[in-house]
Amino acid sequence: MSTTRLADIAAQAGVSEATVSRVLNGKAGVSTATRQAVLTALDLMGYERPQRLRARSNGLIGLVIPELGNPIFPAFAQAVEKALTQHGYTPILCTQEPGGATEDEFTDMLLDRGVSGIVFASGLHADTTARMDRYTRLTDRGLPIVLVDGYNEAIAAPFISPDDRLAARLAVQHLVDLGHERIGLALGQGRFVPVIRKIEGFRQAMANLLGVTEVGDLIQHSLFSVEGGQAAAAALIERGCTGIFCASDLMALGAIRAARERGLSVPGDVSIVGFDDSPLMAFTDPPLTTVRKPIGAMATAAVQTLLDEIGGTPAKQVELVYQPELVVRGSTSSGPLVNRDHWG
Repeated sequence: MSTTRLADIAAQAGVSEATVSRVLNGKAGVSTATRQAVLTALDLMGYERPQRLRARSNGLIGLVIPELGNPIFPAFAQAVEKALTQHGYTPILCTQEPGGATEDEFTDMLLDRGVSGIVFASGLHADTTARMDRYTRLTDRGLPIVLVDGYNEAIAAPFISPDDRLAARLAVQHLVDLGHERIGLALGQGRFVPVIRKIEGFRQAMANLLGVTEVGDLIQHSLFSVEGGQAAAAALIERGCTGIFCASDLMALGAIRAARERGLSVPGDVSIVGFDDSPLMAFTDPPLTTVRKPIGAMATAAVQTLLDEIGGTPAKQVELVYQPELVVRGSTSSGPLVNRDHWG
């Protein structure tokens, strides 16, 4: 490698050229962290790793996620894959799309390839109407699995979840602090565990903060998509809501569209809060106030828990719950001070 390239990589990694040279030549005397920094710099700058630095895999790990259209899922997948690669495992990403392979078909394919374990994110385990024996057959045969976003007591496996109840409470608290009194909740279908928990948190917050105990007309189910958020928000706006918490950032973008279609401004007339803090939400118009799902911590925990199982730690039915945080940007402001009769 030329001296110029060595200098560029050294600058990117924050180490000396001599250190870069030692790493690229596989020499001893370099810490694991420094070696990783050099390899990361190499990758970021688009240089190919020398053959001798390409680690042999400890085994294959399956990662089954619902889709790539919602940016939170590729972000989570990337975090999981990075953690697995750092531990010497090769990830196999399986993405479900409408009309494509099902979760069960992906599972069978992964078993045929002899995977060491599987991470399921937002899968059928989150659906209260689905059969759980698809997972118990895996645990019964001793395959390590970790289930992300959705809990079911019938499965003897580790679960990794965000605190969905707290997420709803944080959103409602923020909107109440801004002076909103009629607050709506837009979310997906009611059979999913994260949806059920967000509703529980919403009910609790509305009762505690506003004394509102009848919230039926403030909750609107739809699909976890821009179009779903648009439809749900349209209904909530018609019912007089000036603040809306959406159960995904994509739904929140749809809610903004629904408000503007009615000639209303965001946040001047309607305040919108999302959930996830998926990539690019800081750059939307307006920048989206959202409740950040701790996907980095959740991905790290999912991988570490799975590797512990692979290493011989018996699988236990336990749910590790990670705290979300409110990220305030430009899609929320003080509640409208005008007479609300014009909401109809």
